[in-house]
Amino acid sequence: MEFDHLLIRYGEIALKGKNQKKFLVRLQENIQHALKDYSAVKVKRTQGRMFVLLNGQDPEPIMERCQHIFGIHSFSLAIKVENDLNRIKEAALYALKNANHPNTFKVTVRRVNKGFPYRSQELLQELGAHLLMHTDNIKVDVHHPDVEVKVEIRAEGTYITSGLTFGLGGLPVRTGGKTLLLLSGGIDSPVAGFLAMKRGVEVEAVHFHSPPFTSERAKQKVIDLAEKLTYYGYPIKIHLVPFTKLQQKIYQEIPESYAITVMRRMMMRISEAICRNQDILSITTGESLGQVASQTMESMNTINEVTNYPILRPLIAMDKDDIIRISKQIDTYDISIRPFEDCCTIFVPKAPKTNPKRSKVNYFEDKFDFTDLLEETMQGIETIEAGTDKQEEAFRDLL
Repeated sequence: MEFDHLLIRYGEIALKGKNQKKFLVRLQENIQHALKDYSAVKVKRTQGRMFVLLNGQDPEPIMERCQHIFGIHSFSLAIKVENDLNRIKEAALYALKNANHPNTFKVTVRRVNKGFPYRSQELLQELGAHLLMHTDNIKVDVHHPDVEVKVEIRAEGTYITSGLTFGLGGLPVRTGGKTLLLLSGGIDSPVAGFLAMKRGVEVEAVHFHSPPFTSERAKQKVIDLAEKLTYYGYPIKIHLVPFTKLQQKIYQEIPESYAITVMRRMMMRISEAICRNQDILSITTGESLGQVASQTMESMNTINEVTNYPILRPLIAMDKDDIIRISKQIDTYDISIRPFEDCCTIFVPKAPKTNPKRSKVNYFEDKFDFTDLLEETMQGIETIEAGTDKQEEAFRDLL
């Protein structure tokens, strides 16, 4: 006897009412995609439950991958047996003995198949007595047990579990539309992308680079960050924007204290154009209110003026410690702190405006026509993918 299934539980999806099936189908597809290297493993749905059929595969790496899939609230290794009392007793004992050195246990029964000849209370008594009889130094504790042996009797068979692993929760990626993530290479933006994905959003990324002031290593850092985000969903397109000429002209033509504001507005204009071309519905940034000069309420108001697209700011109320904690959790922190500058950290003015006015920024922008430079910049955009074989080629080209 062995654990042959993973029983998948979902939380928020259960609240989706008549739309629930759409979310469940997507979750099933996302799990199957994450486990595509295991051709023998299959994902199936039954009423109110989802299962991963292990078919003899080592469960540990499969469980690890399931911990990276949004939409999964928790999962458990499960044994499936026939709806036969003796087989259920045997499986329940196996599940308890394979738990992590328990001193106490309890049994819970969910009798979905009402045709099963034993009622829930009768089955609890039968199983509890059997487990006590065939184990040593283990007691029943119905309030705070070390192990809970769960028995679920369904039409197709009975599933027994004795452990619980929590997932990421949230909603399945590709159920919430698509967003364009401004991926700078710092700590904040990959965390923002991760949190957007947790709400079911599919991510594409845009990165503004300014060679020779920013290096190929800085560009590779961004590609590596996008690669990390693919662990939680699908391959990610990265739109690489050559920003040197436009950035230099901004700092030549715009007063120094307003240059960052104008630079961010140009980024928004370019990002909106990418959104239109790629059928993307929103823009996501790693901004946290008050963190730097371009992230004050006044700055955001002025920068937002140039686009009608929704701007998602998942980090808006977080402090730096919150953001760093998540970046370490998702394994992007060490990449983000590599000492390669991006275009947002070069040419930094000594005293950037923290309360730029729309009227004043429009006045400065009107003094020079940036249209041709914007068009030239957009013509030079290169698009690659993280999380595919193309990505490996991109890495080799950068080395």
